[in-house]
Amino acid sequence: MRALKRIAIAIAVYVAIVVTFESLIGFFQPAGEGTLVITTTDESGGRHDRVVSGLESQGQLYVAANHWPRAWYEQALQRPEVEVRLNGERSARLAVPVTGEEHDRVEAEHRHGLAFRFLTGFPPRYFLRLAPR
Repeated sequence: MRALKRIAIAIAVYVAIVVTFESLIGFFQPAGEGTLVITTTDESGGRHDRVVSGLESQGQLYVAANHWPRAWYEQALQRPEVEVRLNGERSARLAVPVTGEEHDRVEAEHRHGLAFRFLTGFPPRYFLRLAPR
């Protein structure tokens, strides 16, 4: 019984770490080189900005859903006409889900380390190619 309590406490602490880390990222919206702002539209027509990291592969622009909170990703799948602000320039883009060989290539080129994956709770990673419209 004591072992189960310790396991439960360890799991609770880990979940708290993940929730805290994800909340801080969402609150502070860190920006750096390659950071872009994607504007998506929800079902009621409301527009939402989200700071994400831009990735490049073979001359194409991509973004990844790297975290458990991913409403922006779901909105882009439902309404793929998005707006992107990168390096001060705005452009209309089409969010195209990436699968198969293309997904594997982009993942291999832009891997996350174990520490980042641990802090984010090992979420599945999905990519969108942001094709010009």
